[in-house]
Amino acid sequence: MSTKSAITFHDLTFEWPDGTVALSGVNGTFSTGRTGLIGRNGAGKSTLLRLIAGLLQPTAGQIDTIGEVGYLPQTLTLRREATIAELLGIDQIIAAMRAIESGDVDQRHFDTIGDDWDIESRADQALHQIGFSAGDLGRRVAEVSGGEAMLIAITGLRIRRTPITLLDEPTNNLDRPTRAKLADFVDQWPGTLVVVSHDLELLEHMDNTTELYGGTLDTFGGPYSAWKEHQEQEQAAAVQAARSAQQALKVEKRQRVEAETKLARRERTAKKTQKDGGIPKILAGNRASKAQASAGSLRSTLDDKVQAAQAALDAADARVREEEHISLVLPDPDVPRGRRLANLHDQDRTFVIQGPERVALVGANGTGKSTLIEQLVRGTAPTPGRPHGQLLTELAGYLPQRLDGLDDDASAMANVQSVAPGTPAGTIRNQLARLLLRGDSADRPVRTLSGGERFRVSLARLLLSEPPLQLLVLDEPTNNLDIASVEQLAEALDAYRGALVVVSHDFAFLERIGVDTVIELGSDGRMRQRRDLGFSALTG
Repeated sequence: MSTKSAITFHDLTFEWPDGTVALSGVNGTFSTGRTGLIGRNGAGKSTLLRLIAGLLQPTAGQIDTIGEVGYLPQTLTLRREATIAELLGIDQIIAAMRAIESGDVDQRHFDTIGDDWDIESRADQALHQIGFSAGDLGRRVAEVSGGEAMLIAITGLRIRRTPITLLDEPTNNLDRPTRAKLADFVDQWPGTLVVVSHDLELLEHMDNTTELYGGTLDTFGGPYSAWKEHQEQEQAAAVQAARSAQQALKVEKRQRVEAETKLARRERTAKKTQKDGGIPKILAGNRASKAQASAGSLRSTLDDKVQAAQAALDAADARVREEEHISLVLPDPDVPRGRRLANLHDQDRTFVIQGPERVALVGANGTGKSTLIEQLVRGTAPTPGRPHGQLLTELAGYLPQRLDGLDDDASAMANVQSVAPGTPAGTIRNQLARLLLRGDSADRPVRTLSGGERFRVSLARLLLSEPPLQLLVLDEPTNNLDIASVEQLAEALDAYRGALVVVSHDFAFLERIGVDTVIELGSDGRMRQRRDLGFSALTG
């Protein structure tokens, strides 16, 4: 495995226009090969990728790369009007070819095409591998599923063959078979690949794991599981070292107190002896001077030991990570078990969602899961021959897959206040803090937030809606969360007393939230109910 540096950072700093520091003095490298970039939401992973891709300019410092960079953004699926050709990144080349075919021989068209005269045939061949063809190049993103859009964009990066490729959460919205196909793509990727992901299975395909933590890049030679084991061992050792250092500090402080007590006792004895006239005054004075010098030296030595013990404790504590947790407190919507909240219909039957029931809606990409729940929540006219739904409660909240229901120019505070006008600003700010959106993060424009932070703003809009919601409809809720936050979200939803309808390809998450009913949506437009949680048997 090569250790040649493909990307190098020199004192890299980036500040947002409002002065918020996203990265400060970052140094490090990404090697050739496959690297998984991990770290907490908001640590700066997506910002770092955008800097490498040239979409952002450093405030200070420098980035060196071995060649052109291809980039898959985390917010890809927000571009609903983009064409498949745009997703592939070949729209300008095709437009130049069409212009030349129509008689426009401007040199700029030839410059745009370069050596890619065979781009359409290459695109057709690559698209066929994922169920599309060159005839689909003019279709819009809105016409395909989120998973299909993601795989098309990744296919475009393979077609372009840049020396460096950056993927930001590439498994978002992908079903199980498509995730397996992506893993095969990753295994065969010809150039340098840097992947930001919370998908533990994909991270196992990496040569290296690099963590962005506290503004520092730390690289481990191996996949995520090996890094995790190493990290747990390091933390266990750090915790033990901190405990030992704390105990050592207590010992030094106790010895310092005991020594001070002895010195005080000696001083009282000496003064009493001098007062009683037991020894000549001059001799007593000499003894007192020596005692004071000796006491001063002892105090200095003991103080140095206490300070050294404190420094050792500070160093040990610095190695121990303080893990932040999302501490959601969900309101009790008081949903009776017999209360009907929604119906789901196909050509043959109706599924009733009632009481605090938890329903997982699964199926392969393109079967229409997101379309179904969007129609359910928004009450739009159903598509003939396709499943459709009907809400039976007005107290339903919807978290869309594309997270496009936010005002990007407004702050997190303003976005939440718009759905909870009667809630005091302090309460909203406290709730956002419990979602790890504190200080500047709560007041910055949403467009500057990471995908995980955007998710938490969207979730806060559901949790603080007035009155409390009886039904939460979540479309791929784990897409933009870091690994720890997925677990914390599962814990929060596990305590929620309302009904849930969740679309997800993250089977571990579905099992964690205690799903009662699994409904599989097939390509034939029919829904099939499964009573068990045997997710491995499902196609999606």
